Amino acid sequence: MARRLAAALSPYLRQHADNPVDWWEWGPEAFAEARRLDIPILLSVGYAACHWCHVMAHESFEADDVAAALDGRFVAIKVDREERPDVDAIYMAATTALTGRGGWPMTVLLTPELTPFWAGTYLPKAQFLALLDAATQAWTSRREDVDRSASHILDAVTRAVSPQPAVPIDEGSLEHAVHALERTFDRRNGGFGHAPKFPPAMTLLFLLRHAERTGSARAMEMVTQTCEAMAYGGLYDQVGGGFARYAVDAGWVVPHFEKMLYDNALLAQLYVQWWRATGHPLGRRIAQETCEMLLRDFRTRDGGFASSLDADTVGVEGATYVWTPGELVEVLGDADGARAAEVLGVTAAGTFEHGSSTLRWTIGLPDPGEAQWWADVRARLAAARAARPQPARDDKVVASWNGLALTALAQVGSLLEEPRYITAAVEAAQWLMSGHLVDGRLRRVSREGVVGEARAVADDYGNVASGCIHLFAATGDAAWLTPAGDLLQAAAELFGDGDGVFFDTEAETDLVTRVHSASDNAEPSGQSAIAAALVEYAVLTGSADSLELADAALAVGGGLATHDPRFAGWTLAAAEARVAGPVSVVVIRSSPDEGAELLRSARQAAPSGALVVAARPDQDGVPVATDRGLVGGRPAAYICRGTVCSAPVTDPERMSALLRGDAHSMPWDHQE
Repeated sequence: MARRLAAALSPYLRQHADNPVDWWEWGPEAFAEARRLDIPILLSVGYAACHWCHVMAHESFEADDVAAALDGRFVAIKVDREERPDVDAIYMAATTALTGRGGWPMTVLLTPELTPFWAGTYLPKAQFLALLDAATQAWTSRREDVDRSASHILDAVTRAVSPQPAVPIDEGSLEHAVHALERTFDRRNGGFGHAPKFPPAMTLLFLLRHAERTGSARAMEMVTQTCEAMAYGGLYDQVGGGFARYAVDAGWVVPHFEKMLYDNALLAQLYVQWWRATGHPLGRRIAQETCEMLLRDFRTRDGGFASSLDADTVGVEGATYVWTPGELVEVLGDADGARAAEVLGVTAAGTFEHGSSTLRWTIGLPDPGEAQWWADVRARLAAARAARPQPARDDKVVASWNGLALTALAQVGSLLEEPRYITAAVEAAQWLMSGHLVDGRLRRVSREGVVGEARAVADDYGNVASGCIHLFAATGDAAWLTPAGDLLQAAAELFGDGDGVFFDTEAETDLVTRVHSASDNAEPSGQSAIAAALVEYAVLTGSADSLELADAALAVGGGLATHDPRFAGWTLAAAEARVAGPVSVVVIRSSPDEGAELLRSARQAAPSGALVVAARPDQDGVPVATDRGLVGGRPAAYICRGTVCSAPVTDPERMSALLRGDAHSMPWDHQE
């Protein structure tokens, strides 16, 4: 057997290198082999942190009888969905069309021309073997039926991944989205819908921006209730910081334990903006602890951020994170152990498996007098947990998710005045610019300093561009505006149709159809990522062309935002920023030593969709600084809504009052 996956860049593929299954990577060699032998392709798609992917691997792909059932009858291809989200998107559309649901591991049977004719998710070994036998029989005795079915499925998939008609998003659309979200809001537990519960960071950011702009108490209530429920629940790692991918129950008690970079980057943004808007100390703490977790557990040697931490530890899901009352007493002693069990919901019966429990705040946070007690307990639990076996880390660097991390670290670092976060973001961005940019085009992934062959998709360009924009806002270094503009220009050429549609992939790929999606699921879609970055770029450069393209791009996501706003959170958040102006604040000062209080006030008072930057008078490369100067030799702030700006403000308290007041009644003194 060739052991082709042993040299793969993806840790997920390498996990399967020693399987008895004769795996191929996705590519022309595998396709040619299927055509040469005239046999179907078994496509298996998953990712390194996926619990059920591990289960199917142990049950089926490590079994000799499964390997024998595949040998000579199928070309088996293994795909890391994080490395090839374009491949995943096409065949997930087929899986959803055929089964009504999706998930991983995804199991798809293809013709040698890559057209799907059967699709599903996890299969127990007996069912998987039965599928292989039935598919072989159909392929050899009813080939015309298989080809006919494949053709129909491809038609359905092509329709599912094609752009929908544009629907402009206006004030009425945003109000409609809020009301629609209210109807699906879980008033008991927070969040939307029922189990399983995923952290709706993008939707909550939209509601937060809407609440700040309109004063909507109901929108803010949905944000606050959900932020509190997630942070106090088992979804949040009370000892180490950071969030798991989702909760299996409606009450956020038991998570699916893998930690994903994109979730934690988006949630760090949400919590710091919630703190800025409300002053709720929980928001500050969660944002800070999440960023500390990213720096401690996710940073790679090249300065980037890894993709995920596994759900399993030595083959057992959640083993690193759960506790029994006896284990707490063993680490903390009788009194502190009993108190911790009471506070953190650790019971004799357990909330998880085998009498163990996740940690969650069940009786509220300790009062200020107990804060030191919790800090001491948390430190002792962390030390004990560090001695346990640890989950594996998928250390490949995904450009898109690192872009989200740049934004999170820049925002949290600026608002909490923590320069370590900004320094980490700069180092990650430098790796993306030096390593992932090859011949002017972005690559999707790297690992241990080696960049993969997979081309970046649309969300890579949008999220990295946005991260560079936020780095400029955090550092004042205008050099970060250049790559942001270059990436957005390249995105328009590679993915755009000129009328606001941004396909997920370039036109020339190894796929059976070109993918487009405006759906924001666990992370922003390519469509919304680019739209949001265009809005931000237009704010800081004054580019009318960028703003016009942003409006068209937002409209492409408008249909989904109208019909199912739960899956259009990033589009709606960007549209909120757009309807607000967008708002920007430019602090003009002669040097970084000046105007610190003015800049601090601007950052803390500006709405979450705004951009706050500091610049020198007429600073090169900073269009928003043009023709803006000091006032009487003192630093001055200019509050802008679109192209209309206030008179310069020099007093921090007055600026805070203006920003926290009604933007529509602000004293806009001149138009540029």
